[in-house]
Amino acid sequence: QVQLVEWGGGLVQAGGSLRLSCAASGGVFSTYTMAWFRQAPGKEREFVASITGTDYAYYADSVKGRFTISRDNAKNTMYLQMNSLRPEDTAVYVCAARLGRHYDGWGQGTQVTVSS
Repeated sequence: QVQLVEWGGGLVQAGGSLRLSCAASGGVFSTYTMAWFRQAPGKEREFVASITGTDYAYYADSVKGRFTISRDNAKNTMYLQMNSLRPEDTAVYVCAARLGRHYDGWGQGTQVTVSS
């Protein structure tokens, strides 16, 4: 099973930027569809963005135009560039991986806090 580790979270002012990274091990990275999810306190986990092994990207409406998902298959790493951050983007961001229909590999999460 694939193991995932994220980093890059932190505290940023509204309008600022952060770049999250997610490194994978234990599988053939290029075959996985990778994704970012987030969970804010008291809220359910929500989908942020995903990217297939052939770089097809899909975004939640709430982040479209502000966030960019990418991957480097040679480095077994996925990224999330987050620009124009808003306080409502504050959450724990978790990366995930899937081969089939369901995500079955999850990271531990990295905290993103956006101050107003």
